[in-house]
Amino acid sequence: MNRLDNVLYKVSDLQAAKALHSSILDAEPHTDKPFYVGFQISGIEIGLTPTQPGEAPGVVAHIRVPELEASIQRALDLGATLASEPREVGGGHRVAAVRTPDGTILGLIDGPERVV
Repeated sequence: MNRLDNVLYKVSDLQAAKALHSSILDAEPHTDKPFYVGFQISGIEIGLTPTQPGEAPGVVAHIRVPELEASIQRALDLGATLASEPREVGGGHRVAAVRTPDGTILGLIDGPERVV
C-alpha cells in the first residue's frame, strides 16, 4: 500500500532549522549529522538536509511505493518529468522525484518498511 513516508526540508541553515524543528516538534532528532537531521513523529520521518550550491530551500514529501521504477514510469506516462534520478539513500531505501505537469515535485521511495 502506498503511503506518506517522509517529508524532507531542504534548508540553508541546518543548525537553525534543527533548533526550530526540535522546539516545534518538542523532540530531539534521532539522527544528527552534517548532511541529515531526522525526527520520527507519529510514524512519519521529518528530515532536514542542507541545500546544495545554487539550490533553493524547499520541501518534498516522499510517498512509499512498492516498485520505484514502475511508479516513475506511470508518472512519466501521465505527463510528469523526472526531477531526480533514483538513488540509494541507505538502509536499502531508494528515492527519486518527478515533477508533475503543474510543476509540483513528488518524491517517491521504496525499500524495506521503516520500523517506528
